[in-house]
Amino acid sequence: PETKGMFHRGLGLNLTSGRYTAPVAGFYTFRATLRIVRRERRRKGQLCQGKGLRVLICVQSRCQHNSSLETVSQLESGGDLFTVSVTGVLYLQAGQYASVFVDNAADSPLTVQSGSDFSAVLLGV
Repeated sequence: PETKGMFHRGLGLNLTSGRYTAPVAGFYTFRATLRIVRRERRRKGQLCQGKGLRVLICVQSRCQHNSSLETVSQLESGGDLFTVSVTGVLYLQAGQYASVFVDNAADSPLTVQSGSDFSAVLLGV
């Protein structure tokens, strides 16, 4: 939902689906910064198993193809709140969409919190 302080300009972003649809073909810069919290508290002394967390921005939900941006983060054992960012440039045809995916290989459930953001800006055609 739209919140106070949120900046939203243009018709490409659909807040219901979480997709950015390119109005024209061109190169777009994308950025996602996710605030992620571990939903289950670890017992004192329990270490995180060093599992990775992947955050991707994918075109047409095709994360396994060469049409995605990706970052991999190790979840540190020192806390339950993490910030993970991914940024880069992708080429989209008019009508293609991009969206954010989280691949959780951690040892506990995670939740993306409010205050996370996703942006797309047309660089040129």
